[in-house]
Amino acid sequence: MFKKKPNVRHPYSSCLAKANAPQIKPLSPLKSSDRRRTADQIIADFGIDVPIDSTLSPEDKTASTAGLTTLRKSLLPENALSARFTTTTGPDLKQVSGTVYVGSHEGTGGHQRVLWVKVADKMYPTVYTLWHNPRIVPLLYTPLFVVEKLQGGADLMTPGLQRGPPFPKKATKGAIVAIASLESPTVPMAVGTCDIDVSALDKVQGVKGQAVSTFHWAGDELWSWTSTSQPGSEPPNNIEGWDDDKEDDETGLAERTAAVDLNNKEGAAVPDADPAERSEAEQAQGVQGEDAPANNEFVDFIDDKELTTKEIDDAFKDAFLFGVRHHMDHNKGQPAYGLDFPLSQSRVMSQLVQPFLPTYTPARTASLQIKKTSWKNIRKFIKHLDKQSIVKSKDRDAHETVILEIDFTDRQIGAFVPYRLPKKDAPTAASANGQLSAPLASESSVGQKLKLVSLLRPKEKLAPIFHASKADPRGLYTPAELKQVLIAYVEAENLVDPRNKRLIRINPQIADALLGSSAADHAALSSGTMARDALAERMVAASSPFHAILRNDADIADTKPKAGAPPRIQITLETRSGNKTVSKVHGLEAYYIAPQPLADELRKTCAGSTSVDKLQGSSPKAPVMEVMVQGPQKDAILKALEKRGVNKNWVEFVDKTKGKKK
Repeated sequence: MFKKKPNVRHPYSSCLAKANAPQIKPLSPLKSSDRRRTADQIIADFGIDVPIDSTLSPEDKTASTAGLTTLRKSLLPENALSARFTTTTGPDLKQVSGTVYVGSHEGTGGHQRVLWVKVADKMYPTVYTLWHNPRIVPLLYTPLFVVEKLQGGADLMTPGLQRGPPFPKKATKGAIVAIASLESPTVPMAVGTCDIDVSALDKVQGVKGQAVSTFHWAGDELWSWTSTSQPGSEPPNNIEGWDDDKEDDETGLAERTAAVDLNNKEGAAVPDADPAERSEAEQAQGVQGEDAPANNEFVDFIDDKELTTKEIDDAFKDAFLFGVRHHMDHNKGQPAYGLDFPLSQSRVMSQLVQPFLPTYTPARTASLQIKKTSWKNIRKFIKHLDKQSIVKSKDRDAHETVILEIDFTDRQIGAFVPYRLPKKDAPTAASANGQLSAPLASESSVGQKLKLVSLLRPKEKLAPIFHASKADPRGLYTPAELKQVLIAYVEAENLVDPRNKRLIRINPQIADALLGSSAADHAALSSGTMARDALAERMVAASSPFHAILRNDADIADTKPKAGAPPRIQITLETRSGNKTVSKVHGLEAYYIAPQPLADELRKTCAGSTSVDKLQGSSPKAPVMEVMVQGPQKDAILKALEKRGVNKNWVEFVDKTKGKKK
């Protein structure tokens, strides 16, 4: 509900961390009668069981007065304070009012914390209340790295739900729930509202959409507020009472988390996991190997931390074993399972390793490079396989090692369990002239249709014009639509010059919003009029650019435009190692193009080696990937991009080789 960080007198409104500048009145003590009434309402609304006096007989076992009093104090301490707040939210700036409740629990050193927030007759507990009152709301679970994203203001998507189904029966649509990590399952770290009936879910794998809208989390301003200079309290390591439900053991949870589907992927496995463990993880999700269905949501939650050298080594070895098993399974009737020995280093990489690397995310793609292994190059990798008796190899010259044969009966090959893979290009088909044709359309970007839409958002100084025109001052418009807003305004204010309808009389609002200090603007102020088209141009100049890249049949109404001018794909031609020319291309992700499949295609069409690596200087959290191919391959890259719906006008070409020639 509250989307914007507030700018308020009291910094305790981080639950209001999603709000628009709320105005909060000073705190005042809560009357005893109001405190009891409010606590009783909380007990009723959340269906909280009142403690029973164990000394009572079974016939008289009703809620004792002492038990009710203790529960009231735990939910809303006797020292509780309250304050009203008013704010606006949403695109329509709808006014919302509510109440915050502040107090301190026993054993907290008397530090006052925000315990409850009431909005539209719904009471939300903060994490401080949940840490002292276990199980008053349903508890949902998700991996720790997802919780960290929730603490940045994200909402919980359905594929991020873990430890179920079944899920808590009270986690119905509209219900308030708490969220904890699998790693600390007894410590709630966020509070939100169910957008769907979570309790009715019979699966989360492959289910799209948002499950919980976050309202408050440990680490926001609501958590950090206190009446003193004391910072927010760190969460406890363990809370007794939240761990009553132990239907799932920790090992099973970790395995299901590791096996959850990825975006447009055929599956995943932990690179250094034992094959048997991978199989169990896949079975926990009801799928196994390459037959696993795709999931387009959970990829947002994959941990993109840098892989260790051992993890990269294991991933390359697993990829090789996977490649061998793939040929054994799909070419059973052919000699050597369709492999033509001796295998050169480049063929080992292109046929048996690269197509089977678990490159689920851009950061993993950047990590899974042969130069980042302990072997540093494919030649030493092949020698390592030879030492393990998986293959027999031979040095062809000082820089080339070939595989003479593979021991298809090797124990490691036989015990290997295929994991789920990112989608790659489909196998190429040979044309009549023997040349390789375009890949079959299994890569999602091949054949896609793209539309680039440029939009404008009015700056704040234009708000009076939009209000007078009854238009949304925070909406997004095309240049033509901005001109229509201007026309509606001048007609409403009767500003059209009767002697020349192309001229608009300048009033104070237009002067403040659209005119500056240029000579043309001074001349317009002197004459009192300005051409309508010139004012329309100033409307565009006084707006911030936004853009949206629509794919296939997507509608702009269902898309969230991004700030800034549309990005451009950049192709760079440069010289390396003295006289070798290479072509690089980056900026693909915004156009729904996966870098690795594009690199695979360019390697075939250009008959040269390719690589995918993180663009130097890009953000580690959202890395931009760069595809490099040997030779001056501008035309081949443009043709490959055109097949993926990219207009050549969206591509920028930079030739760095010309400046070095003399």
